[in-house]
Amino acid sequence: MRFEGIFTALVTPFYKGEFDRDSMEALIHRQLEAGVAGVVVCGTTGETPTLTDEEYEKVVGFVVAQAKGNTLVVAGAGTNSTKTTIERCKVAKALGVDAVLVVTPYYNKPTQEGLFAHFAEVAKALSLPLIIYNVPSRTGVNITPDTVTRLAQLPYIVGIKEASGSVDAVREIVRNTPESFSCLSGDDGLALPSFAVGALGVVSVASNVVPEAMVRLWELWKAGDTKGARMLDQKLAPLYKALFVETNPVPCKAALFMKGIIRSEEVRLPLLMASKATKEALEKALSAIE
Repeated sequence: MRFEGIFTALVTPFYKGEFDRDSMEALIHRQLEAGVAGVVVCGTTGETPTLTDEEYEKVVGFVVAQAKGNTLVVAGAGTNSTKTTIERCKVAKALGVDAVLVVTPYYNKPTQEGLFAHFAEVAKALSLPLIIYNVPSRTGVNITPDTVTRLAQLPYIVGIKEASGSVDAVREIVRNTPESFSCLSGDDGLALPSFAVGALGVVSVASNVVPEAMVRLWELWKAGDTKGARMLDQKLAPLYKALFVETNPVPCKAALFMKGIIRSEEVRLPLLMASKATKEALEKALSAIE
Protein backbone atom coordinates (compact mmCIF):
# COMPACT_ATOMS: atom_id res chain seq x y z
CA MET A 1 0.00 0.00 0.00
CA ARG A 2 1.52 3.31 -1.12
CA PHE A 3 0.33 6.69 0.08
CA GLU A 4 0.82 8.95 -2.92
CA GLY A 5 -1.29 11.64 -4.60
CA ILE A 6 -4.20 13.76 -3.40
CA PHE A 7 -5.73 12.92 -0.03
CA THR A 8 -8.77 15.02 0.82
CA ALA A 9 -9.05 16.15 4.45
CA LEU A 10 -12.83 15.79 4.64
CA VAL A 11 -15.06 18.21 6.49
CA THR A 12 -17.68 16.66 8.76
CA PRO A 13 -21.02 18.07 7.54
CA PHE A 14 -23.59 18.94 10.21
CA TYR A 15 -27.30 19.69 9.82
CA LYS A 16 -29.31 20.99 12.74
CA GLY A 17 -26.52 19.98 15.07
CA GLU A 18 -26.18 16.38 13.91
CA PHE A 19 -23.85 14.53 11.53
CA ASP A 20 -25.30 14.93 8.03
CA ARG A 21 -24.91 11.58 6.26
CA ASP A 22 -26.52 12.77 3.03
CA SER A 23 -24.08 15.64 2.63
CA MET A 24 -21.13 13.42 3.49
CA GLU A 25 -22.27 10.89 0.90
CA ALA A 26 -22.46 13.63 -1.75
CA LEU A 27 -19.02 14.90 -0.76
CA ILE A 28 -17.47 11.44 -0.95
CA HIS A 29 -19.13 10.76 -4.30
CA ARG A 30 -17.41 13.84 -5.75
CA GLN A 31 -14.08 12.70 -4.37
CA LEU A 32 -14.43 9.25 -5.93
CA GLU A 33 -15.48 10.72 -9.27
CA ALA A 34 -12.44 13.00 -9.25
CA GLY A 35 -10.12 10.08 -8.56
CA VAL A 36 -8.47 11.19 -5.33
CA ALA A 37 -5.92 8.79 -3.88
CA GLY A 38 -7.60 8.81 -0.51
CA VAL A 39 -9.77 10.60 2.01
CA VAL A 40 -8.84 11.60 5.55
CA VAL A 41 -11.80 11.48 7.93
CA CYS A 42 -11.94 13.02 11.39
CA GLY A 43 -8.80 15.08 11.08
CA THR A 44 -8.42 18.79 11.84
CA THR A 45 -10.71 19.71 8.94
CA GLY A 46 -13.27 17.23 10.27
CA GLU A 47 -13.70 19.14 13.57
CA THR A 48 -12.76 16.02 15.52
CA PRO A 49 -12.21 17.84 18.86
CA THR A 50 -15.94 18.64 18.96
CA LEU A 51 -17.15 15.13 18.08
CA THR A 52 -18.23 12.75 20.82
CA ASP A 53 -16.72 9.26 20.86
CA GLU A 54 -20.02 7.91 19.52
CA GLU A 55 -20.05 10.46 16.70
CA TYR A 56 -16.44 9.64 15.84
CA GLU A 57 -17.39 6.00 15.32
CA LYS A 58 -20.44 6.96 13.27
CA VAL A 59 -18.50 9.29 10.98
CA VAL A 60 -15.52 6.98 10.44
CA GLY A 61 -17.76 3.96 9.94
CA PHE A 62 -19.90 5.82 7.42
CA VAL A 63 -16.90 6.97 5.38
CA VAL A 64 -15.42 3.46 5.39
CA ALA A 65 -18.73 2.05 4.14
CA GLN A 66 -18.96 4.67 1.39
CA ALA A 67 -15.37 4.81 0.19
CA LYS A 68 -13.26 1.80 1.13
CA GLY A 69 -12.29 -0.29 -1.85
CA ASN A 70 -12.61 2.71 -4.16
CA THR A 71 -10.03 4.92 -2.45
CA LEU A 72 -7.84 4.74 0.64
CA VAL A 73 -9.51 5.72 3.91
CA VAL A 74 -7.32 7.31 6.58
CA ALA A 75 -8.75 8.25 9.97
CA GLY A 76 -7.42 10.89 12.30
CA ALA A 77 -6.83 9.16 15.63
CA GLY A 78 -4.32 11.16 17.65
CA THR A 79 -4.74 12.62 21.13
CA ASN A 80 -2.28 14.11 23.60
CA SER A 81 -2.14 10.86 25.58
CA THR A 82 -0.36 7.77 24.30
CA LYS A 83 -2.89 5.51 26.05
CA THR A 84 -5.96 7.19 24.59
CA THR A 85 -4.30 7.48 21.18
CA ILE A 86 -3.82 3.70 21.12
CA GLU A 87 -7.45 3.23 22.15
CA ARG A 88 -8.70 5.60 19.44
CA CYS A 89 -6.49 3.95 16.82
CA LYS A 90 -7.87 0.54 17.75
CA VAL A 91 -11.41 1.86 17.28
CA ALA A 92 -10.48 3.17 13.82
CA LYS A 93 -8.81 -0.12 12.93
CA ALA A 94 -11.90 -2.09 13.98
CA LEU A 95 -14.02 0.16 11.76
CA GLY A 96 -11.91 -0.88 8.76
CA VAL A 97 -9.70 2.09 7.89
CA ASP A 98 -6.61 1.59 5.75
CA ALA A 99 -4.39 3.77 7.95
CA VAL A 100 -4.45 6.20 10.84
CA LEU A 101 -3.21 9.79 10.94
CA VAL A 102 -1.74 10.52 14.36
CA VAL A 103 -1.09 14.11 15.36
CA THR A 104 1.82 15.01 17.62
CA PRO A 105 0.60 15.26 21.23
CA TYR A 106 -0.64 18.78 21.85
CA TYR A 107 -0.65 21.01 24.93
CA ASN A 108 1.70 18.85 27.03
CA LYS A 109 4.64 19.67 24.68
CA PRO A 110 6.80 16.53 24.80
CA THR A 111 10.51 16.50 23.95
CA GLN A 112 11.79 14.88 20.76
CA GLU A 113 12.53 11.72 22.76
CA GLY A 114 9.01 11.83 24.13
CA LEU A 115 7.62 12.16 20.61
CA PHE A 116 9.71 9.23 19.42
CA ALA A 117 8.54 7.06 22.32
CA HIS A 118 4.90 8.08 21.75
CA PHE A 119 4.80 7.14 18.07
CA ALA A 120 6.87 4.00 18.59
CA GLU A 121 4.48 2.78 21.29
CA VAL A 122 1.38 3.52 19.20
CA ALA A 123 2.78 1.78 16.12
CA LYS A 124 3.81 -1.25 18.18
CA ALA A 125 0.34 -1.59 19.71
CA LEU A 126 -1.56 -1.08 16.48
CA SER A 127 -0.03 -3.08 13.60
CA LEU A 128 -1.71 -0.78 11.05
CA PRO A 129 -0.11 1.80 8.73
CA LEU A 130 0.44 5.00 10.70
CA ILE A 131 1.04 8.47 9.24
CA ILE A 132 2.58 11.06 11.56
CA TYR A 133 0.86 14.47 11.53
CA ASN A 134 3.06 17.48 12.23
CA VAL A 135 1.15 20.75 12.63
CA PRO A 136 2.98 22.87 15.22
CA SER A 137 0.77 25.92 14.67
CA ARG A 138 -2.03 23.96 16.35
CA THR A 139 -0.18 21.60 18.69
CA GLY A 140 2.60 23.77 20.09
CA VAL A 141 5.25 21.14 19.30
CA ASN A 142 7.28 20.48 16.15
CA ILE A 143 8.58 17.01 15.38
CA THR A 144 11.99 17.47 13.76
CA PRO A 145 13.16 15.77 10.56
CA ASP A 146 15.76 13.89 12.64
CA THR A 147 13.04 12.36 14.81
CA VAL A 148 10.94 11.54 11.75
CA THR A 149 13.96 9.83 10.19
CA ARG A 150 14.32 7.60 13.24
CA LEU A 151 10.62 6.78 13.29
CA ALA A 152 10.62 5.94 9.58
CA GLN A 153 12.79 2.92 10.37
CA LEU A 154 10.06 1.36 12.52
CA PRO A 155 7.43 -1.10 11.25
CA TYR A 156 4.04 0.40 10.34
CA ILE A 157 5.17 4.04 10.39
CA VAL A 158 4.68 4.72 6.70
CA GLY A 159 4.60 8.48 6.26
CA ILE A 160 4.10 11.99 7.54
CA LYS A 161 1.70 14.82 6.86
CA GLU A 162 4.17 17.69 7.12
CA ALA A 163 2.21 20.86 7.91
CA SER A 164 4.87 22.93 9.64
CA GLY A 165 5.03 25.30 6.68
CA SER A 166 8.64 24.38 5.96
CA VAL A 167 9.60 23.07 2.53
CA ASP A 168 13.11 22.62 3.95
CA ALA A 169 11.68 20.10 6.43
CA VAL A 170 10.05 18.20 3.56
CA ARG A 171 13.35 18.17 1.68
CA GLU A 172 15.27 16.85 4.68
CA ILE A 173 12.70 14.17 5.47
CA VAL A 174 12.66 12.96 1.85
CA ARG A 175 16.45 12.91 1.73
CA ASN A 176 16.87 10.85 4.89
CA THR A 177 13.96 8.41 4.89
CA PRO A 178 13.44 5.22 2.85
CA GLU A 179 11.85 5.55 -0.58
CA SER A 180 8.85 3.65 0.75
CA PHE A 181 8.18 6.39 3.34
CA SER A 182 5.56 8.90 2.13
CA CYS A 183 6.17 12.54 2.92
CA LEU A 184 2.92 14.38 2.17
CA SER A 185 2.51 18.15 2.21
CA GLY A 186 -0.05 19.36 4.71
CA ASP A 187 -0.53 22.74 3.07
CA ASP A 188 -2.22 23.33 -0.30
CA GLY A 189 -0.25 26.51 -0.86
CA LEU A 190 3.04 24.65 -0.45
CA ALA A 191 1.99 21.50 -2.29
CA LEU A 192 3.73 22.25 -5.58
CA PRO A 193 7.01 23.44 -3.99
CA SER A 194 6.88 20.33 -1.80
CA PHE A 195 6.41 18.09 -4.84
CA ALA A 196 9.54 19.68 -6.27
CA VAL A 197 11.63 18.52 -3.31
CA GLY A 198 10.16 15.03 -3.23
CA ALA A 199 6.80 15.06 -1.46
CA LEU A 200 4.59 12.27 -2.74
CA GLY A 201 1.34 14.20 -2.52
CA VAL A 202 -0.72 16.48 -0.32
CA VAL A 203 -3.39 16.15 2.34
CA SER A 204 -5.62 18.82 0.89
CA VAL A 205 -8.37 21.07 2.22
CA ALA A 206 -8.98 22.61 -1.21
CA SER A 207 -9.84 19.23 -2.71
CA ASN A 208 -13.08 19.23 -0.72
CA VAL A 209 -14.12 22.08 -3.01
CA VAL A 210 -12.17 21.43 -6.23
CA PRO A 211 -11.10 17.77 -6.19
CA GLU A 212 -10.72 17.53 -9.96
CA ALA A 213 -8.33 20.49 -10.04
CA MET A 214 -6.19 19.12 -7.23
CA VAL A 215 -5.98 15.69 -8.86
CA ARG A 216 -5.06 17.42 -12.12
CA LEU A 217 -2.28 19.35 -10.35
CA TRP A 218 -0.72 16.11 -9.17
CA GLU A 219 -1.15 14.45 -12.56
CA LEU A 220 0.53 17.34 -14.36
CA TRP A 221 3.44 17.21 -11.95
CA LYS A 222 3.81 13.46 -12.26
CA ALA A 223 3.72 13.73 -16.07
CA GLY A 224 6.60 16.21 -16.02
CA ASP A 225 4.46 19.14 -17.16
CA THR A 226 5.92 21.62 -14.70
CA LYS A 227 4.65 24.63 -16.64
CA GLY A 228 1.11 23.27 -16.68
CA ALA A 229 1.29 22.45 -12.98
CA ARG A 230 2.62 25.91 -12.17
CA MET A 231 -0.13 27.62 -14.18
CA LEU A 232 -2.85 25.58 -12.47
CA ASP A 233 -1.31 26.21 -9.06
CA GLN A 234 -1.33 29.96 -9.71
CA LYS A 235 -4.99 29.75 -10.72
CA LEU A 236 -5.82 27.91 -7.50
CA ALA A 237 -3.73 30.16 -5.23
CA PRO A 238 -6.55 32.64 -4.41
CA LEU A 239 -8.71 29.71 -3.28
CA TYR A 240 -5.91 28.32 -1.12
CA LYS A 241 -5.69 31.71 0.57
CA ALA A 242 -9.45 32.21 0.91
CA LEU A 243 -9.85 28.83 2.60
CA PHE A 244 -7.67 30.03 5.47
CA VAL A 245 -8.77 33.63 6.03
CA GLU A 246 -10.63 32.20 9.01
CA THR A 247 -9.93 29.06 11.01
CA ASN A 248 -10.18 25.88 8.97
CA PRO A 249 -12.75 24.38 8.24
CA VAL A 250 -14.99 27.46 8.51
CA PRO A 251 -14.29 28.84 4.99
CA CYS A 252 -14.22 25.35 3.47
CA LYS A 253 -17.71 24.57 4.74
CA ALA A 254 -18.95 27.93 3.50
CA ALA A 255 -17.53 27.21 0.02
CA LEU A 256 -19.09 23.74 -0.07
CA PHE A 257 -22.44 25.21 0.95
CA MET A 258 -22.15 27.93 -1.69
CA LYS A 259 -21.52 25.24 -4.31
CA GLY A 260 -24.52 23.22 -3.14
CA ILE A 261 -22.45 20.20 -2.10
CA ILE A 262 -23.46 20.23 1.58
CA ARG A 263 -26.79 21.51 2.85
CA SER A 264 -25.47 23.53 5.76
CA GLU A 265 -22.28 25.41 6.56
CA GLU A 266 -22.72 24.66 10.27
CA VAL A 267 -19.65 24.37 12.46
CA ARG A 268 -19.58 23.63 16.16
CA LEU A 269 -18.69 26.05 18.91
CA PRO A 270 -16.24 27.46 19.69
CA LEU A 271 -16.00 27.95 15.91
CA LEU A 272 -18.46 30.33 14.24
CA MET A 273 -19.79 30.32 10.70
CA ALA A 274 -17.98 32.35 8.06
CA SER A 275 -18.22 36.12 8.02
CA LYS A 276 -19.59 38.11 5.10
CA ALA A 277 -16.05 39.19 4.15
CA THR A 278 -14.89 35.57 4.06
CA LYS A 279 -17.80 34.57 1.83
CA GLU A 280 -17.02 37.43 -0.54
CA ALA A 281 -13.39 36.29 -0.75
CA LEU A 282 -14.54 32.74 -1.47
CA GLU A 283 -16.96 33.87 -4.17
CA LYS A 284 -14.19 35.82 -5.87
CA ALA A 285 -11.75 32.91 -5.69
CA LEU A 286 -14.29 30.37 -6.94
CA SER A 287 -15.39 32.58 -9.85
CA ALA A 288 -11.77 32.87 -10.98
CA ILE A 289 -11.52 29.08 -11.18
CA GLU A 290 -14.90 28.33 -12.71
